[in-house]
Formats: sequence, C-alpha cells, structure tokens
Amino acid sequence: MARGEAGILQGHLHTRNRTQQFRSSRTDSLIYCVTAVRFRTIIVSILAIALFAWFLRHANLADVWAQVRRARMDLLLAAFGAVVLTYVIRAYRWQFLLRPIGPTRFRAAFRTTVIGFAALGVLPARAGDLLRPYLLARQEGLSTTATLATIVMERVLDLIAVLALLALYVWGFADAGSLPPGLMRAIEISAAVGVAAAAVLMGLMWILATHPERIGRLVFSAARVLPRRIADRLADLAQTFSTGFAVARDPRALASAVVWSFPLWVAIAAEVWFVTIAFGIVMPFMGAFLLQGLLVIGVAVPTPGAVGSYHEAYRIGVTAFFGAAEDAAVAAAIVTHAISYVPVVLAGILFMAQDGLTFGRIQSIAAAPPEKEMPVHP
Repeated sequence: MARGEAGILQGHLHTRNRTQQFRSSRTDSLIYCVTAVRFRTIIVSILAIALFAWFLRHANLADVWAQVRRARMDLLLAAFGAVVLTYVIRAYRWQFLLRPIGPTRFRAAFRTTVIGFAALGVLPARAGDLLRPYLLARQEGLSTTATLATIVMERVLDLIAVLALLALYVWGFADAGSLPPGLMRAIEISAAVGVAAAAVLMGLMWILATHPERIGRLVFSAARVLPRRIADRLADLAQTFSTGFAVARDPRALASAVVWSFPLWVAIAAEVWFVTIAFGIVMPFMGAFLLQGLLVIGVAVPTPGAVGSYHEAYRIGVTAFFGAAEDAAVAAAIVTHAISYVPVVLAGILFMAQDGLTFGRIQSIAAAPPEKEMPVHP
C-alpha cells in the first residue's frame, strides 16, 4: 500500500513538473515574441517617421494648411461615405470566401473586418491580417488556419481587380500623349508581371483547394527530418490551411467574390477621387485607377497605417501624371490618408472596447497565436 501511494505521489510530482516546464516554455516563448514585436515596432516606427519627413521635404506647411482649409467639405463627406461602403463590401465579399468553410453572420464579418483594418492602421507588419481571421474564427466556430487562408485569397482577388481597373484606364481612357513612352512601357510591364503572378497564385490556390490531403502528406514527407510530433503538426496545419481555399471548388461563391472585388475597388478609387478634386486637382475619375495602383505599392510598406509610403505614392501620382501643385498634392495626400484610416481606427477601437479587447491583447495575438483552436461564441 505504501509503495502504491508512493508511486502515485511520484507520478503526480512528475506530471506537475512537466506541466510547469510546459507553462514555463510557453511563457518564455510569449515573452520572446512580445519582445520581438516591440523591437520590430520601434524599427518600423523609425521608418514611418523617415518616410513622412521625406514626403514633407519640399512642402510649405503654411500653404499646405491653407489648402486643407479651402478643401470642399461636401466632397470630403462623399469620400467618407465611399470609405464606409468599402468596408460593407469587404465584409460581404468575405462571406462568399468563407461559405465553403462554414456559415458566418454579416455582423461578425463586418465588425472583425473593421477591427482588423484598425489594427493595420496602428500596428506594424500587417498584424491586422492575422487578427481578423482569428477573431472571426473564434466567434463563428471556424478553423482559424482555414480562415486565415481566405485572407490570402482576398489579396489575390484585390490584385486582379486593381490590375484590371489599371488596364482599363491605361488602354481605354488615358491620353497616350500625356504619358511619357518610357513610363507607359514600365506600367505595361508591371501590369503584365502582375497578371502572370495573379494567374500563378490562382492556380496554386486551386491545387491547394482540390488536394488538401496530398498537401498534408507532402509537407509531412518534407518534415520527416523533424520529430514525428512536429511533422504531424505541420502536416495538419498545411492540410487545414489548404481547406481555406475551398471556395476555388465552388464556382458560384468564387464568381461572386470576384465580381464584388470590382465595386470594392471602384469605391476605394471614388474615395481617392473625391478628395483629389476637393483640393482643386484636375483628375478624371478613371485616373483614380492609375493612382490607386501606386497607392497599393505604398500600402505594401509595413509601417503602421502605411504612414509616409502612402503619402509619397499619392504625391508622386498626382504631380507626375496630373500636374498637381506640390502643396496641393501634399495636403490632399494627408487628407486622403486620414479619411481612409482615422474613421476605421476609431470604429475599430469602439468595437474592441465592446468585445473587451485591448491593443496589448491584439499585439499578443499577432505575435503568438494560440496553438490550439478553441472557438468561443459571443
């Protein structure tokens, strides 16, 4: 009896020690991730300040402020309405991409979309792209990994829509004499490369969607050099991630998502156009399709809210292609960026407060998402 009790006690102690070691390991990993995120935040913040200073290098700030005060308020309000419309369309399109994974409510898709883009506006390294699928998956009981794959699909659809609208302007509405031949050639080459990349990505996503089991086995074979448990985990993640592209097997849902990508980007272009003409810069509506192609490049820079890079991309676009004055271009860039980001950040903070989220919690999620998916319904 004594030996049995001693064995049980020893087993309990062994289990407790292993649990404590596991918790310690998880804590150390979280501390490391948070420290890395803070260091990265410092680096990208310095980059954002440098880019914004570069953007302002030739501007007369007094004249820029005068331009802001003279801007037409009715057009700025129309730009704000276009921004609201973009988030409604984003949430609606996301539901089509999520349909093969599981049912979702529009309210949940809209709120998590706003929170995710709010995080993009204040946090570096595209943290919102991780936060958005994580929050929706918890609320709707979906796989977090599969939901994350739909964000990748979104980016490909965005690329297709932006390139198609850019081609529509360049080859259908642009005045060939207004664009230097060398610049026109660069735009054509960039568009061709983008189309080829989009086609390759769509083909890859179709393969992932139609053969998730094979993808899992392929990853497991490649990871055989690792311990069995880790290889199994990687294979499961790869297979689950592949199921997030299941919309590629649903022609109606995929077609709907593709179709809604165009009014989405027309609405984004409308916001840019309304602000541009509010500052007296002469630009046809279709010209916004060219300008937003440059802004997409500016947004790709991983600074919080694309500060600096977005502004400079806008300034270059309206001065090089539409003859805008420097101070008007700088003023319009600042206001365009503010209307694009400030409302969604404020709305995101409101939704976060209602859901009991903080920016500290969001940074932790982005730095070290939980290993196990535990759906939590509100």
